[in-house]
Amino acid sequence: MERILASNSVSITALKKNPTAVIEEAEGAPVAILNHNRPSAYLIPAETFEAIMERLEEYELGLLVREREKEPTVKVTLDEL
Repeated sequence: MERILASNSVSITALKKNPTAVIEEAEGAPVAILNHNRPSAYLIPAETFEAIMERLEEYELGLLVREREKEPTVKVTLDEL
């Protein structure tokens, strides 16, 4: 059996019947969507998804900074800018 990474789960059939109820019952927590008792997707609140995407973007920017900090620098004056 596969690991389910959410404390709440629901079948695809139940989700189709009443998606609003599934969302409300989860009270903001992630919900594993099961197909034949195996996770096929996760349903998370929009606010959580947005926070995840923001963190991912910050992480990727951090990697870019670390890559570029080894590049040679060019000195310029404010007048040259």
